[in-house]
Amino acid sequence: MESFYGDFSSEEQTEKVMSHSCLDCGKSFTAQSDLKKHQRIHTGEKPHQCSECGMSFVQLSGLKTHQRIHTGEKPYQCSECGMSFRQNDTLLKHQRIHTGEKPFQCPDCGKCFNLRSNLKKHQHIHTGEKPYYCCECGMSFRESGTLKKHHRLHTGEKPYQCSDCGKSFIQLGGLKTHQRIHTGEKPYHCSECGQSFGKSGTLKNHLRIHTGEKPFQCSECGQSFRKSGTLRAHQLIHTGEKPYPCTECGQSFRNSGTLRKHQRVHTREKPYHCAECGRNFQHSKLKKHKCIKNGGGSSASIWIPAAIKLQ
Repeated sequence: MESFYGDFSSEEQTEKVMSHSCLDCGKSFTAQSDLKKHQRIHTGEKPHQCSECGMSFVQLSGLKTHQRIHTGEKPYQCSECGMSFRQNDTLLKHQRIHTGEKPFQCPDCGKCFNLRSNLKKHQHIHTGEKPYYCCECGMSFRESGTLKKHHRLHTGEKPYQCSDCGKSFIQLGGLKTHQRIHTGEKPYHCSECGQSFGKSGTLKNHLRIHTGEKPFQCSECGQSFRKSGTLRAHQLIHTGEKPYPCTECGQSFRNSGTLRKHQRVHTREKPYHCAECGRNFQHSKLKKHKCIKNGGGSSASIWIPAAIKLQ
């Protein structure tokens, strides 16, 4: 049977079919209309405008996909879990969760990913590249999402608010951890003693009591600590730094707890109550108090904070 193109060779047929070339980049197309659509990339022309929000698009298909944001239409449904999507390619990416398909492999370590974007993020670990820079402080990050969260430190933005007490947080994780105060949930359990905690970090610190691990060492004297915060407080002994000043008298202290105790001199607050004689005191050093009703002996067994007494 004679070819549609008659006696033309395959090279001639290809040349005839791909006869519409872009003068800007050299790319060729079979139809003049396809070339015209392509040229909008170079000209910046976006003739298809959304009547709802005014956003413009290069192609009509792009506009139609965009309009589903306004209509709420999600015509592509996952047969496994029922989730729906606006675009077919988003559905195809989602389905990899169910199939376990991870077609994008890291050439450095062999780890596989279900999305190309996740592979690109991962590769920054190997290259050390941190392409996202904070214009405020110059810090760099591997991911744009991490930079976005970091920016909130500078802007003061706290978009996640607790519905119980109104306290706001920079990150969703911070809100979720905080909400356990209200729910009483303590999902992190110590396998040694059964004690439970609201934060994984608190459990990690607690476990060091059982293991005896003290990973934070002072470079000045070699003393080791279970918590990084305890090490930082200790290092102030060597530096002589006293970062907590009293606003009343100007006296400075190494830690906030000592400052709070000192401020009772000015406020005359006496939060510790002796249940035997009824007296209130500024400090909880029990041995210094000789209770008359207790025969002049130590009141250690009957000493309670005034706040508890009032309940």
